[in-house]
Amino acid sequence: MSIAYNAQHSPVGAFASFSLGFPGAKGGLGLELGGPADENLYIGLQSADGSCFEALPFFAGCADESARYDVTAAASAADDGLRPISWKSIQRVMGACVDTWTAGDLTFSVYSPAKAVPDPAKARKQELREALVPAVFAELTIDNRKGKSARRAFFGYQGGDRYSAMRRLDDLCPFAGIGQGLRTAIVSDSPGVFSGLGFTAGKCLRPDRPENLVFGLGGTGLLMADVPAGKKQTIRFAICFHREGPVTSGMPCRYFYNRFFPNIESVAAFALQDFDNQKSLATSFDKRLQRLPEDRRFQLAHAIRSYYGSTEFLECDGQPFWVVNEGEYRMMNTFDLTVDHLFFEMAMNPWVVRNQLDWFVKRFSYRDKVRLPGDSTEYPGGVSFTHDMGMANHVSRPGYSTYELFGLDGCFSHMTHEQLVNWVLCAVTYSRETADSAWLVRNLGIFKACLSSLQKRDHPDPKKRNGVMGADSSRCLGGAEITTYDSLDVSLGQARNNLYLAVKTWAAYLGLESVFPEDSTQARTAARQASLCASTIASHLRPDGFIPAVMGEGNESRIIPAIEGLAFPKIWGMDDAIHPSGRFSELVKALNTHLQTVLKPGTCLFPNGGWKLSSTNDNSWLSKIYLCQFVAERIFKLPPDPKADAAHRAWLLHPENAYFAWSDQMVNGIARGSKYYPRGVTAWLWTT
Repeated sequence: MSIAYNAQHSPVGAFASFSLGFPGAKGGLGLELGGPADENLYIGLQSADGSCFEALPFFAGCADESARYDVTAAASAADDGLRPISWKSIQRVMGACVDTWTAGDLTFSVYSPAKAVPDPAKARKQELREALVPAVFAELTIDNRKGKSARRAFFGYQGGDRYSAMRRLDDLCPFAGIGQGLRTAIVSDSPGVFSGLGFTAGKCLRPDRPENLVFGLGGTGLLMADVPAGKKQTIRFAICFHREGPVTSGMPCRYFYNRFFPNIESVAAFALQDFDNQKSLATSFDKRLQRLPEDRRFQLAHAIRSYYGSTEFLECDGQPFWVVNEGEYRMMNTFDLTVDHLFFEMAMNPWVVRNQLDWFVKRFSYRDKVRLPGDSTEYPGGVSFTHDMGMANHVSRPGYSTYELFGLDGCFSHMTHEQLVNWVLCAVTYSRETADSAWLVRNLGIFKACLSSLQKRDHPDPKKRNGVMGADSSRCLGGAEITTYDSLDVSLGQARNNLYLAVKTWAAYLGLESVFPEDSTQARTAARQASLCASTIASHLRPDGFIPAVMGEGNESRIIPAIEGLAFPKIWGMDDAIHPSGRFSELVKALNTHLQTVLKPGTCLFPNGGWKLSSTNDNSWLSKIYLCQFVAERIFKLPPDPKADAAHRAWLLHPENAYFAWSDQMVNGIARGSKYYPRGVTAWLWTT
């Protein structure tokens, strides 16, 4: 397998990434970006004979900018004496938190701990400082025990921010450091480390005079150390990020970490002080994944990195505001991703699920009416929730998303029914797994409103309800609602009568039944709707063994995500609801038959064994595949398929995909959308 792929190394809640791994100037220190920073990174060591400097191949040619200033003199060759290390001589071992590169006498490790964020309403200051310090950590180990002379080691970057100069932090801090403006920096307190600025890395490594390393016009900064002959030395670094003051429009917020770190120098000081603890957190978390097969361990590790790269912990008027940005699209708390991040977040820090649910209720909910297909009459609707909360640090206006448009029946239409279902599924999961009775009591009113809204979206006439969505939101203005599979064909794109969404709706009714007091009117109503929904779905099982992706509309597509909704009763511990001889045996047996029928080459399997979510479309979401694998294996007892796992890993490592770290939407194995994406943490279900 190739080792030439970017991975995101990210602090928790800082919307920042040190991306590393793709050839050339394709990584770097990125802040609030939808992709890598595309900066030159310099990580290397002087050759054994002292003739040149050898660096990991994460840089490209960069012009010597002295010619811009001295127009009569010829510029020297860029990065004179700097040579990329051959990929053939490099080894890489990546976990969820530790990424290690080895080449000859050089070993470079990056540590980006996956850390639980304690509830800020209850946590001590020190706990929050440790969890939220906006930095990742690195070590550069040089083995010069066989060397005959000292060799210079180095780590640095050419900043890509057009608005800020590169600078040395040594002038302000009791440690060595280089950075760009007030936002990014690399620092070290290891003995013998010194900083340098220059037009090129070569100018830093071999300055005309040591005094010239303070050159303020230099756009490249390095931290360097001379390792004596006969010695092995490890140099430690903190890679730091910071933004102060308001960072969002629409609703002014600042990063929560500003409570503890007023500037990047304070980030650097604490990160170096806490280095050993952070390294320990990283190495211990990686051990938790060891029991997974290699291909699954890689995919989960890769996904966790990209998830944290999209996290943004803000505060507005002193109130915590947890955001997960949508990868390359940078939409904030896209709800159809929130429901998939749920499993990982409940394991790490359940309070963030509560936080997102509360924000959806108080700012990003709305009331609408509904329309039946081909009928302009508007009937009573109910509550639902927006697709997202904003985009690229602009928080959208109350009751509206940045994504959803009006009068459409395809991409960018409303996802009213799906987001309503998603709120219920997340809320039931949070309530059941935390036993937060006070929160449940406060929100019983919204639970009741959700139940009523779901019923009305089934059919305005109670006598015609079958448990499945049959009416579209009035916000569609005569168009049609869609699902999270917005760029797929009708098999997974249309919401009304959609099999995938129907099974999730059944799970939502089942969850609502469990929330309300036993034998209450609401519990009985939810139970009745769940039974109707289950019967409707099972009744559409065809003699040839599959349930059409869109039921009752002549659709012939076969889809794997029909089974996705079963994950929720499984994690809720409702074993009777998903047992073949249990309460919903007809539904469970029908979905089992459906899965066995569609999970075949030429239908829902690609030739290489990868899972094809729809028989009529080559666009497959990896995050959804992971979720469906969990259901197939834990409920229907299918054995894990190593061929499929190998195919999915190969998608991520394909040369066209590897630049974007973890990506979701794969069209015939090529990432065509949802790149640099957080959603793959559905794979956390493999560990449960």
